[in-house]
Amino acid sequence: MLELLIYMFENYLSTQNLPDFKSITAELEAAGFDNQDIENAFTWFNQLKAMTNAIPVKNNACSSLGYRMYSENEQKKISAESLGFVLFLEQAKVLDPNEREIILDRAMALKQEHINIEEMRWIVMMALWNEGREKDFLFIEDAIYQDHNLVLH
Repeated sequence: MLELLIYMFENYLSTQNLPDFKSITAELEAAGFDNQDIENAFTWFNQLKAMTNAIPVKNNACSSLGYRMYSENEQKKISAESLGFVLFLEQAKVLDPNEREIILDRAMALKQEHINIEEMRWIVMMALWNEGREKDFLFIEDAIYQDHNLVLH
């Protein structure tokens, strides 16, 4: 389903001119995507939007000094490199703890056995774009399209 999410994001959701549900569905079916996968993708994006709208306004004073322990299921599904990437973004203040939890939830919601680093970068990018954080989006986009290690200065 991640392939469909990326396709939808690149072709519809990252543009200002969002066509209606029926038009998008028809175009996706014509592109060869399964109707059930299309419905699941819309649900995934709707849940992302609902979760994003539910988090409180960002407050710089609300930085967490705690440590996030990952469940066994999260560790099995999400690669160590992907979890490290999320930690890197949180330490770099690109993500706050609420955003981290949304990203982890959306990764776990995907109906696939394993999430690798490239897939996690896409999930993060879609989450940041959904919040209207284009500056941070560009940072993640660079990480996706450039094959190099990120360094925090």
